[in-house]
Amino acid sequence: MDVIGAGFGRTGTRSLKAALELLGFGPCYHMAHVVAEPRRVRRWLEVSEGGSPDWNTIFQGFRSAVDFPASSYWRELALHYPEAKVVLTVRDPERWYDSARETIFRRAIEAGRPRPWWRRLVTWLIVRRVPDFALLPRMVDATVNDRLFGGRVADRDHCVEVFRRHVEEVRAAIPAERLLVFECREGWEPLCAFLGVPVPDEPFPRVNERARFHRKRPGRALRLIVLGR
Repeated sequence: MDVIGAGFGRTGTRSLKAALELLGFGPCYHMAHVVAEPRRVRRWLEVSEGGSPDWNTIFQGFRSAVDFPASSYWRELALHYPEAKVVLTVRDPERWYDSARETIFRRAIEAGRPRPWWRRLVTWLIVRRVPDFALLPRMVDATVNDRLFGGRVADRDHCVEVFRRHVEEVRAAIPAERLLVFECREGWEPLCAFLGVPVPDEPFPRVNERARFHRKRPGRALRLIVLGR
């Protein structure tokens, strides 16, 4: 592991993933890998439930890791991979919460609301076809919503305060020479200087994951039901 992303989801982690892979620090582990390969869900559940994590197995084949659930365990990963550099992606905390509420927090916030029959049917089919994927909400709660936010993802003020505190904790814990506090809008220069690599002759990746988040859900559900993966 060469690079550990300590930033919360919705701070440009998808763009950072693409950037790291272009710079030769890939493959880069991201929540997208957990969603695409549901067998990974149980591994994170074991970690969240107090199991002794085998980080080398979890990240086998990857040179970097960003986004949840990996960033929920940034302390443990920084200790386990002492030579890895740490990139803390940040953004305006209020705008971060707006984005998170509409995407990664939405399921938990809406969990108590009645769902239409067709959504219940889709969930039932997915549980039957891909039991590991059916555990994804439980895993997200255990590794993110409960672990970091105390289950209070609908509480804006609380989540913004957790975000601010997280930034300060990472700054305090990781030596300055090992840490880059980074906004993706800064582009290649600070990231490449930190990692000691040349600046690529192409634009910095700008992945608008918020726009794609909801569009890809129907296709993912269909794939799980039809292909069972």
